[in-house]
Parts: sequence; structure tokens; C-alpha cells
Amino acid sequence: MIEVLCNIHLGKKVRVKCSTDDSEEDLKKLIVAQADTCWNKIVLKKRYTIFKDHVTLGDYEIHDGKNLELYYPIPKSVPLFSF
Repeated sequence: MIEVLCNIHLGKKVRVKCSTDDSEEDLKKLIVAQADTCWNKIVLKKRYTIFKDHVTLGDYEIHDGKNLELYYPIPKSVPLFSF
């Protein structure tokens, strides 16, 4: 079992215990249980690497105490500014 710290860019940090054999999708589902959002609407990143859902944590070399960043992507169909 490892513990992963996820920084949500709305001012909240979430600690999740999981296994290195779990996929990113499993990790997202554990995170959203504490973050009150939908798992398929979030993106997990570490610096410039965007994690794919089907790859395991061990393949990304995510170990105990690793910090990840959670983002809500902006859909391309929504205009950022309206004049």
C-alpha cells in the first residue's frame, strides 16, 4: 500500500491509500470520493505528464508520498471570454 497526495487546484489536498497495481482510473475514483466530483471529468498530472486511465501507478513510477496535481480541463466548445 502506498499513500498518494493529490493537490486539487481549488485549495484542497487529498491523501489516498492505494496499491501500485491500481490503474489511474482506480486512483481517480478514490480521489473523487473525497473531492465531490465525477472521476471522468478530472485530469491527473505530474509536472507536464498527463496520466492515462488504463496505465498502472507502478508503470508511471508513482511511489509512496508522491504528489500529483488534479485539474478540471476546459472544454474547447466553451468560449473563455464573451464580448
